[in-house]
Amino acid sequence: MKMKLLAFIGLSVILIGTSLFFEGNSKELKENEVQNIKELVQDYSVGNIKNQSASITSHQLIVTESDDNEITYALPDDEFFVSIAPYINETHPCAIHSLTGCTGELTDEEFSVYIEDKEGNEILNQTLKSHANGFIDIWLPRDKTYHVTIEHDGKIAESEISTFEQDNTCIATMQLKETKNS
Repeated sequence: MKMKLLAFIGLSVILIGTSLFFEGNSKELKENEVQNIKELVQDYSVGNIKNQSASITSHQLIVTESDDNEITYALPDDEFFVSIAPYINETHPCAIHSLTGCTGELTDEEFSVYIEDKEGNEILNQTLKSHANGFIDIWLPRDKTYHVTIEHDGKIAESEISTFEQDNTCIATMQLKETKNS
């Protein structure tokens, strides 16, 4: 009986130790998976991957291969992807961003992008360059509402966006207009 009890305790210690080892590594694996998904999204967005189409919803990256095989990838639980195409004259209606199909008017241009949350906390204040597709890709914390200000060449666009489930990942409604001071 003692031998069975000792064997049971020994096996329990091994199993607990193994699960702690994998649990400790699971955070690292999750961080690597998030980075890999972000890199994959970036590669589609900038056109590094050909012969496939990709779109991105509030929770999934959906890739359609040339043989119509569809693969879905879960997005990070705490981050929301949004792609913004500031424009002056031309835009298109859009809700779910096609990383490989949507095009904006202002390609390879620099924009001053300022984003704050509803409490007035600065989330982003950077000069960002639109991709060859005319979009600026941004990852924001989920389940919040933001005020976005984009400036370019003496023009400004402002909008409120949110990052809740089922919110748009494609923002093609921010028209740059002359500032009142111009």
